[in-house]
This record gives sequence, structure tokens and C-alpha cells, in this order.
Amino acid sequence: MSGHSKWSTIKRKKGAIDAKRGKIFTKLIKEITIAAEQGGSDPETNPRLRSAVQTAKGMNMPKDNIQRAINKANKDNASYQEVTFEGYLPHGIAVFIEALTDNNNRTVSSVRSIFSKRGGSLGTNGSLSFLFDRKGVITLPKGDLDPEEFELEIIDAGVEDIELNDDTFMITTPMEEFHAVQKKLEELGLDTESAELQRIPNDTKTLSVEESLQILRIVEEFEDDDDVQNVFHNLEVTEEVEAAMDA
Repeated sequence: MSGHSKWSTIKRKKGAIDAKRGKIFTKLIKEITIAAEQGGSDPETNPRLRSAVQTAKGMNMPKDNIQRAINKANKDNASYQEVTFEGYLPHGIAVFIEALTDNNNRTVSSVRSIFSKRGGSLGTNGSLSFLFDRKGVITLPKGDLDPEEFELEIIDAGVEDIELNDDTFMITTPMEEFHAVQKKLEELGLDTESAELQRIPNDTKTLSVEESLQILRIVEEFEDDDDVQNVFHNLEVTEEVEAAMDA
């Protein structure tokens, strides 16, 4: 099994441990709704919707909630708009923020305020795209799967990397192969915990534990904004930082 960005592992672990379920559901409902608006209400023919539904199921969202989010598409007076923000936090940490909003001015004001208050700087769109690669990240429980057999079964579908962490497989794919790998997993009858496109840093930066915790608090502040869907950064979350997060 090959290695993988520590950042992704920590993001998953931290999300599973301390995420506020209500906020996660709110963000997933937004993603399901806009996916259905843009690509139709059938997950079989709408890859983005299929990914969002799989992730919602992995978070134990009730089926009724998922269906209501799909039905909500194109019925709201205010449609969601996708916006992104790029900039630097203290100590030179790059951050890429994805948001869904029905009021762009509100979202821009909120994100800019956090950058300003926390000593960061908001850049122009595209200024940090060279630091992040867009990849598919799929997690699923190990269950009774044999790791070596599973890797042989799935690798030809377009998988770039497979890692086993705490009885959970983390599969990374090039963006272009993301949905092909999802389909392969479905053909194998395997249920995923999550399936999403992430922005993976191609180079990470290591800070002291204290500085790292400062950055992670700012990241969490962004994540607490109702309009923000995802926050990606290039901080290397070391084992020492992970231990301090759990303390």
C-alpha cells in the first residue's frame, strides 16, 4: 500500500471525531440541492449528485432528508452560487475555500473578515491553483476485504493511491477517473463512507505545534461559516499536532 498525504487522513479523522452533525447535514443538503439543479435529480446519470448522496449516506443522513434536498432543486427562489477564495494564513500557510451561497456579498464579507482579523491575506482567484491538485478521495470501511486482493481488483479502474487507516480504505484518484472508480466500487457491491473531489496540496509546510493549532483554529472558523463547504490548506499535520488536537 503506497503512502498518502497526511493532510487527507487528518481531515477525515478530525471530521469523524468532532464535526457538528447539524452543520455537516446543512452543507451536504446544499451540495445535494445544487448538484440536482445542475445535473438532474437522478443519481445514476448525475455523478456529482451520486457523490453527494453517497457521502450523505456515509454520514447516516436519513433517506427522507436526502430526498427532500433533491426535491428542493429548482424550487427555491434563491439558487445557490458556487464561489471560491484563495489566500494565505499566518506563517505562509496557503488556504483554498469553496462556498455555496445565495448571497455573495454576505459570503465575501464574512470570509474577508476572518482573513483580516486573523492576520491572513485574501488573494485573487487562481493565485494559488498551482499549489493544489484536484483529486477524487473516496473512503470505505475495510470490513472483510482482503487489502491486497482489493487493491488488485480496483487498481485498474483508475486508482492513483490506496491507503488503509484504522480499518478504513482511503482511495485517491485523478479527477478524470473519479466517477469511473465510483462505478467500479458500486459494481463490487461496496458502500462508501464518502466520495468527494478535494484539493490536495502538492507541497506541505511544517510548523510548530503551537503555530499549527493556531492555523487549525482559523480553518475551523472558516468551516463554521454556513456558506463555506470546504477548506483546504497545505499545513502538514504531524503526529505531534494530531496528539495536541486530541488532547
